[in-house]
Amino acid sequence: MFDKREVQLTSSEIGHTLNTGQVFSANNDWIVFDNRNNDGDIKITGSIGIVNVKTGEEKTIYTVSNQTQYGPGVGAASFSPKENKVIFIQGIRNADEQRPYDFTRRTGVAIQIDTPEQPIFMDARNIERPFTPGALRGGTHAHSWSGDGKMISYTYNDYVIEQLAKTNPKVKDLRTIGLMFPKKVQVPNISNLENNNGEMFAVLAATVVENPKFGSDEIDKAFDECWIGKEGYVKSDGTPQRKAIAYQGNVKDSKGNTITEIFVADIVDDLASSEFDESIAGTENTRPNVPNGIGQRRVTFTEKGAKGPRHWLRSSADGSQIFFLSEDDKGLIQVYAVSPNGGVFKQITNNDFSITSPINISPDGSYLSYIADQSVFITEVSAGVSERLTSKYAAPEQLNGAVVWSNDGNTLAFNRYVKSEKGIFMQIFLLHR
Repeated sequence: MFDKREVQLTSSEIGHTLNTGQVFSANNDWIVFDNRNNDGDIKITGSIGIVNVKTGEEKTIYTVSNQTQYGPGVGAASFSPKENKVIFIQGIRNADEQRPYDFTRRTGVAIQIDTPEQPIFMDARNIERPFTPGALRGGTHAHSWSGDGKMISYTYNDYVIEQLAKTNPKVKDLRTIGLMFPKKVQVPNISNLENNNGEMFAVLAATVVENPKFGSDEIDKAFDECWIGKEGYVKSDGTPQRKAIAYQGNVKDSKGNTITEIFVADIVDDLASSEFDESIAGTENTRPNVPNGIGQRRVTFTEKGAKGPRHWLRSSADGSQIFFLSEDDKGLIQVYAVSPNGGVFKQITNNDFSITSPINISPDGSYLSYIADQSVFITEVSAGVSERLTSKYAAPEQLNGAVVWSNDGNTLAFNRYVKSEKGIFMQIFLLHR
């Protein structure tokens, strides 16, 4: 199936970190990356690049003008499935020693490939009263495009609530998820670099509470989401649900233990044209509300919950399955799948060792890709048969991050460290069919 000869695509002595998904341009000619050399280095990383899959030509498409050791920082870039456009995390523009890059101090910035170095602020931000519907007050992160390229999902932490939590022990800065759609948002005071206008209207999509009831479906953290299907999924009654997000949510079991379960947010078709009340903007004492038109529903009821390395949920193209990581009976991390309608979940992989990376699904839904035993693996979903595609690597030239499919399913891209005379650098490698 795949030619097991790896192709080293990049060689320049800088970092070339791939996001966990959506790194290929719509025509599969380019791959986007950021210049991190280590996963946690967004704060000190100042540029985004692209590399041509066929020629290896590298281009810098965005450089932060005021980058310091405290931020702003950029990273985690993903291509639109429809446009020649990427989105990535950028820290707030006035980052300094007192106000460094942080969970509540970042936003989504886009670049049109044909007009590099011209940042497009996607989600508006306003941390001053009166708060603005459609603008957020904190930090968006890990942006993912919907299958039609019209919406973007993200994880979110609220700056206003983070500050309140410092003086009110009953309040906690809780991570949640949200989405944005095309509709310009203007905020009152953009002379304050904490604030910015946005090209898209942003709302939250999951309700989180400080103290979930034991044994309930309440959650105190929503995170690491994915869009379900390219065009949604089919409900159990046979009707189409055209837009939905699957995400991980932390609940408390009957004994008060934290368990991570899978949740679904169903989104009404006309959300973009809906009338929203002021509660979606939040107040100085409350985080923004989830608008009417977005539901919250738990779909797994497990003993162990989702477990393993940090990973984002993945969905088959037809939306029929949501894939997640959890432990098997031997304590090994495997891939499992569940319908967005709920019901019995099933084990997909049966490896003799744990999966150690995020997962991805081929465009046709036939294969999963991931790293295990310091090798690139794929697993046929229907048969559960796994295949090792690369040699087993060891430090310092080990594999890192996720294994990402091209949009046509013919290429896999992944990161591996390569040692040179100047040091050890994250490079991009390819496997072709």
